[in-house]
Amino acid sequence: MATGADRRRFRFWHYLLCAAIFSIISLGFGTLLPRPFFASASVPNAVAAELQTEMITRTVLVLSSAIHTDLAFPASPDVAARFAFLADEGLDLSQPGVGYVIAGWGGRSFYIETPTWSELKPVPVFKALTLDRAVMHVGLAGTIDHTHPSVMAIELDEASFERLIQSVLASFTSGADGARQVISGANYGEYDRFFEADGWFNVFVGCNVWTARMLRRAGLKTGWWTPLPVLLTESLEWHNPASSFGYRPVAR
Repeated sequence: MATGADRRRFRFWHYLLCAAIFSIISLGFGTLLPRPFFASASVPNAVAAELQTEMITRTVLVLSSAIHTDLAFPASPDVAARFAFLADEGLDLSQPGVGYVIAGWGGRSFYIETPTWSELKPVPVFKALTLDRAVMHVGLAGTIDHTHPSVMAIELDEASFERLIQSVLASFTSGADGARQVISGANYGEYDRFFEADGWFNVFVGCNVWTARMLRRAGLKTGWWTPLPVLLTESLEWHNPASSFGYRPVAR
């Protein structure tokens, strides 16, 4: 005869199994279901793909780590002009050797206080799992190898590239004077800075969900919910024509 302790253990493992199954189903459907679900009705898919192939002129990179994604823009003169405010904080895109400006969104406490896994602390983890103010992280980089397993190159026409830039810049919080608000003393090194950002961060609406939203505003499809980098990059490949990608690595 089952005791009360046995029944409690059974309920515990039952609920744990149900939670695991629900999580797997949610992640699967979140990746496989495209967002937006329907393609634009203004141009047939085949024609749109052909036009996109002919008009490709700009490349943006999606940079992935184990849990985070960033967007990397080539430091061309027009991109440097859009990010000119960085020069006031010591990040001058016109200096020799700068090839890319990298932008990412995340939770304030975890993002700022965890530059490496060895510096992981309980309070930032708790805030990341619950609720935290958002920040933007911007850095400068030199050459980035497009063939590296953690890099996905996506080719966009000028209009799509412009929408992406605008969406990223709109994620910064502006002060009363319209200037972006740098977070004093918050940086990993000489070539990066943190800025106040719009929105709130939690484990369900995190950095990779932000990256997916930015790319959708550029006209790409992503999975409906992509909380992990691998889910985002796989959904990008599944839901978009091959002509969207400047380089598609065989394995990541």
